[in-house]
Amino acid sequence: MEAMEAERNDQNAPAPPPPPPPQILSKNAQKKLLKQQRMEAKKVEKKAAMKEQKKKEAERKRKEWEEMLASIDEEERSKLIESRKGLRKERMEKRSEEREKKVQRLTNAKEHGQNIVVDLDFSDLMTPNEINSLVQQVMYCYAVNGRCASPCHLWLTGCNGKMGSQLQRLPGFDKWIIEKENRSYIEALQDEKHNLVYLTADSETILDELDPKKIYIVGGLVDRNRWKGITMKKAQEQGIQTAKLPIGNYLKMSSSQVLTVNQVMEILLKFLETKDWKASFFQVIPQRKRGGADSEDCQAEVEGEENEEGEDQLEMKKMRTESPSNG
Repeated sequence: MEAMEAERNDQNAPAPPPPPPPQILSKNAQKKLLKQQRMEAKKVEKKAAMKEQKKKEAERKRKEWEEMLASIDEEERSKLIESRKGLRKERMEKRSEEREKKVQRLTNAKEHGQNIVVDLDFSDLMTPNEINSLVQQVMYCYAVNGRCASPCHLWLTGCNGKMGSQLQRLPGFDKWIIEKENRSYIEALQDEKHNLVYLTADSETILDELDPKKIYIVGGLVDRNRWKGITMKKAQEQGIQTAKLPIGNYLKMSSSQVLTVNQVMEILLKFLETKDWKASFFQVIPQRKRGGADSEDCQAEVEGEENEEGEDQLEMKKMRTESPSNG
């Protein structure tokens, strides 16, 4: 009886609401999605091809080494093997020394370096691919900073949720010599609120110099074109200062002054080293993003794209090989 009663109740129960209709993408959105999918597929193919090429090259070198050893007598073979071991040991010692110097530079930067924050609090607004792209940019930021003679003191705020999970997958991330905060910068640095400066292209204040007392914030958001003005609005709501890089003083902009996180970071690091904005912009901004450069007034067009490939990807690959286990 209970089973029959339950069945009648189920039949009388209201039907569940129909699933929401699938979101219809605009033509531009469809084109962008297809382009992104093609890029991802091409990236996978390229990675597989490079892996196969690397494998073949390693096999070729191994055969050459074995053939060379087979062509000489025992005494020469022993000398050659010992020489190779010595070179390998020398390289390892050099890398270890460089790593120790890097650790010392980054440790000193905690006390004396320019504080720069990457605001990672926008993960809910990004797709998985965009989050992955941002994580790659963060990895490059750390690599470039570590190579500087006078690095900045880097902060990552909002390291939680999907963003935090992706960051934890980076090689050696747990030993990076930076500040990692699950909290937002406004919480983590509430005692320094008067020194916070959000760098946003929408600000009316042009950044002329970097003040050692200030803490500069770079928005970690890929494809900002979907969220125009979001960093400026956030800073205004929080009541903190804003500023923009003086790109317009040196480059003739075709559209937007939005750059990737790693490009902004490298520009700031170059300026700290050279005290020259023009040199910093022209050394960092890729040639493909500039057009109609004039040798007399050094003007160029910069395209406002967020997810860059090309030169930046080459630097990302360098970072993967340079991620030491101890920072």
